[in-house]
Amino acid sequence: MNSKPSKNIKITILGIGNTLFQDEGVGVHALPFLERIFHGDPDVEIIEGATDGMKLLGPVEDSEYLIIIDAINAGKPGGTIITLKGDEIPAFYGIKMSIHQLGFQEVLLAAKLRERFPAHIAMLGMQPSSLELGLEMSEDNWRNLPLLVDSIVDQVKSWREVS
Repeated sequence: MNSKPSKNIKITILGIGNTLFQDEGVGVHALPFLERIFHGDPDVEIIEGATDGMKLLGPVEDSEYLIIIDAINAGKPGGTIITLKGDEIPAFYGIKMSIHQLGFQEVLLAAKLRERFPAHIAMLGMQPSSLELGLEMSEDNWRNLPLLVDSIVDQVKSWREVS
């Protein structure tokens, strides 16, 4: 990144989703853009979590600053950027936010129960336009992917400025 962070905090960016179901894969589709932006930044770790469920407990528990990227069903128009922070993120049996979300909600619940929940957590994503079988994202979501990436970069900058 061009700007030097005010403090070297370790930030984990975790992209989750199923790339076989169009917009459900937004968390994975955003990662190549973020890898280019944060290339060479030793304080940002980017992880492709896909649909790994409980296998992601380790990276979640090891993070103090965690950004999760996923499709988020908030009843908004397709392609809408959605940001949830802290307690806004359902950690257990709440709103089913995407077709694989129950597995990741269990990861967050387990981290809370084990008292190893990240101190700073944000979930950024997009309202899916289509969850039909298909490898390509819908036009609305693909068009707004750069806006989602910008929102993620802004979250990283925000944490670095406060820390």
